[in-house]
Amino acid sequence: MSATTTRPRHILPLLVLAQFLGTSGWFAGNAVLPDLQLAWGLDDQAVAPLTNSVQLGFIAGALLFAVLALADRIPPARLFFVCSAGGGVCSLAIAWWAESLTQLLWLRFVGGVMLAGIYPVGMKIAAGWYPQGLGRALGYLIGALVMGTASSHLLSSFAEVDWRRVIEGVGLMSLAGGVVVLLGVPDGPAAFHGKGLSLADIRIAAGHRPLWLSAGGYFGHMWELYAVWAIAPLWLARWAEMNAAEPNLSFYGFLVIAAGGVGCIAGGIWSGRYGSLGVARLMLALSGLCCLLSPLVMQSGWLLVVLFWLVWGFTVVADSPQFSALSAQNAPARVVGSALTLINCLGYSLTVVAVQVVVFAMNWWPVEWVMWLLIPGPLLGVWCLSQLRNQVAGPAV
Repeated sequence: MSATTTRPRHILPLLVLAQFLGTSGWFAGNAVLPDLQLAWGLDDQAVAPLTNSVQLGFIAGALLFAVLALADRIPPARLFFVCSAGGGVCSLAIAWWAESLTQLLWLRFVGGVMLAGIYPVGMKIAAGWYPQGLGRALGYLIGALVMGTASSHLLSSFAEVDWRRVIEGVGLMSLAGGVVVLLGVPDGPAAFHGKGLSLADIRIAAGHRPLWLSAGGYFGHMWELYAVWAIAPLWLARWAEMNAAEPNLSFYGFLVIAAGGVGCIAGGIWSGRYGSLGVARLMLALSGLCCLLSPLVMQSGWLLVVLFWLVWGFTVVADSPQFSALSAQNAPARVVGSALTLINCLGYSLTVVAVQVVVFAMNWWPVEWVMWLLIPGPLLGVWCLSQLRNQVAGPAV
């Protein structure tokens, strides 16, 4: 019996719900940064370590899980539960114990390690249930991740909520996400059990041009993505300061990131008609245009500013599921696991550099102009995907 005929209808909704809950703490430090600035005397430069502590933890966790092949040694649903619960405990420890930035950063790092057992493992579970139409399934799944990432901004938008209650809330959400998978989402009938990260496989992948053209597009996307998410609240705060306005910045920060969740779902649907390559190229080009227009829009009215950021939030991540699909399509079959692990880790390493570069540049340039430092990412990505289109036909996923 095929995976399609035996697949219960509740699998994808529950997996999407668990991904949303389990990733809710990803940007929680950024969401409460204004309150931390008041409580601990931090400046805007703190956005870099708050963002990058999680990213570095995720990179370390992804490499560790790949080398040890944990998702193949441990049932993925069980591993998802352990990591989602572990991430929740890290958030609760911040809410109940952390009294300094150093303590917070170390706990955020460990939380990032736990996220490496939520996001990639969730995609592995999805692949076990959706061997066909994976691009669309990943669109929903990564859309849930993006909405989860945005959720801490929404919690923080309620003025009466203390920052510790926000962190506590996402901690409880992460615990709940693990329980949802453990009780409701078993491993799929098409689950693939691979092997650990292999240097021999990496050498094979390194010589495969279509894979690295796909990876180049992904790297350009990642150079822009997390820097935009990290800097968006500071950009909006500068507009508010220039115009003596007092919008609810946490709420609009939520809208910007949440728009990307809608973008992921839309991109997954569009990939069925236009192919993953076509969707990814268009989204990269549009988000790159937003980078270029950043200084001009800073001089505009609030309605245009909100519309601009909704478009940017939508396009900056709508291509993310399609890059996962493209890399899987273009990797040699025997090295898919090792290649995707390496590409994922390199992509997240780029986010650390990009966030640090942009935040450092804010010492000299206004925030709306530092966004131009992100333009090379979409340019590289569009060029690589254009080369890939010329070399291989990009089938719909």
